[in-house]
Amino acid sequence: MSLIRIRGLSTVFGPRPMLALERLRAGADKASLLAQGHTLALHDVDLDIRAGEIFVIMGLSGSGKSTLVRHINRLVEPTAGRVSIGGRDVMAMAADELIELRRSRLSMVFQGFGLLDHLRVLDNVALGLELRGVGRADRQAKARHWIERVGLTGFEGHGPAQLSGGMRQRVGLARALCSETDVILMDEAFSALDPMIRSQLQTELLSLQAELGRTIVFITHDLDEALRLGDRVAILRDGRLVQVGTPHEVLLEPADDHVASFVRDVNRARALSIDAARVPWPADAPAPALEHAVDADASIEQVLPMLVGRRTPLALRRGGVIVGQVSTDLVRDLLAQQA
Repeated sequence: MSLIRIRGLSTVFGPRPMLALERLRAGADKASLLAQGHTLALHDVDLDIRAGEIFVIMGLSGSGKSTLVRHINRLVEPTAGRVSIGGRDVMAMAADELIELRRSRLSMVFQGFGLLDHLRVLDNVALGLELRGVGRADRQAKARHWIERVGLTGFEGHGPAQLSGGMRQRVGLARALCSETDVILMDEAFSALDPMIRSQLQTELLSLQAELGRTIVFITHDLDEALRLGDRVAILRDGRLVQVGTPHEVLLEPADDHVASFVRDVNRARALSIDAARVPWPADAPAPALEHAVDADASIEQVLPMLVGRRTPLALRRGGVIVGQVSTDLVRDLLAQQA
């Protein structure tokens, strides 16, 4: 079921955005609008984001992805279109309703950390609860819990300036989690970090999400990150929605040449689960014991060592049931499509 619904969302920046939008609908392109002093950010975007999923929005710089996520909490007003959360029209909310929505249902993790320099780590993490009127003892107890969960125990009394970039991003993540909102917006949250710290935070986010089941809208320009994190991925190009699908669908069924060029150099063995190469288990063959099967959601890269030199198919399991089989030839054929 969709928690966030976006319909007909268009955004043009400039002196006369509605006129520019009319020209766009009449056939003008992004370049001609720019020549007239207008910048097209988004055009006629429809999206449905389900409760409890990590929904990744990706695209190159200037594709409109950061503008899109800022429409969800209405930090940016659209030229046309609607955004609803839980059936409530965000664009129709009065100022006090919007403030309450941001305090109770939405939290955001920024690329630039967004921490308050005059507050120590403990108070930065507890800030969302403080704004909601939660008592000092309760909010600090919850903040300490999330500080521990993101691996920053012992740094509660430090200021942001005393922390590394990776540590400050952990504080931002802890603050979003501590705010107890059901929707977390993450705008290029890991892109400023070095590769090792970035990979660690991706792993931690997936682990936390498996436990908490929040609805996360994650913005990135990095395809590997999108495919690793996303339950589904939306790809934007020049403000237009090009494709929405699972990582498997984006990799194996690109919507057009633009998406195909995006995914051409992706390491499929790392990005795809072994389930992508699955075929049914023969109906006339006895199912193997579960302990001899591998998890269908494991990556191909993880399963490859078990397939090397193997002459018989390998059974796949999910939820205590044998769901199919894979062979060395099936995996080889799938990976060969990358060439």
